[in-house]
Order: sequence, then C-alpha cells, then structure tokens
Amino acid sequence: MDENLNEEESDNIVILNDEEGNEVKFEFLDLVDYENEQYVVLLPMAEGDEEEEGEVVILKLEDSDEDSDQESYVSVEDEDVLMNVFEIFKNKFKDDFDFVD
Repeated sequence: MDENLNEEESDNIVILNDEEGNEVKFEFLDLVDYENEQYVVLLPMAEGDEEEEGEVVILKLEDSDEDSDQESYVSVEDEDVLMNVFEIFKNKFKDDFDFVD
C-alpha cells in the first residue's frame, strides 16, 4: 500500500490517498526515528460526528523523488518494526494518552 502525501496539511491534519484514490484524513501524532528510518504515527479521523477510538496507523516515510519535496508514506509489513515503533511512541506519550494493550 503506497500512499502519497497530499499538498494540504494544516493543524496536524494529513490527507492521504488510499489505493482507490480516496482522500483519508489523519491527525499527525508523531515522527519516530527507528533503525535509521523515520515512521509517522497517524490517527484516523472519524467522519462527521462519529466519535471513535481507533488504532493508530504507522507508516514508513520515504522520499518519493530526489528532485521533489514530496514525501510518500509506505505501509510497514514487519510486525516487529511496528511494535517497536509503537513502543517508542507509547513511552514518549505515556502521560498524554490512555493506551489499551
């Protein structure tokens, strides 16, 4: 799943395009460095007046083109990497969020 960053980004809101080209809004929570790579931690935003406690999404940050400032977010398939990045995030924000294991 390759998702490209849309130009619109304000107030920690990131709009990504999914595989079908649909725009999906996320709240940017953090950028985590892990093993010389960067990962973004995003929280999907509920549509309308739905209030939903969802799981965060962790995507790897990649430069899509050396000549461009645009970045791409790529899904992470390695469960160990996901868990380690999430642990770093949880430790950093343990006082700000109520995490459910």
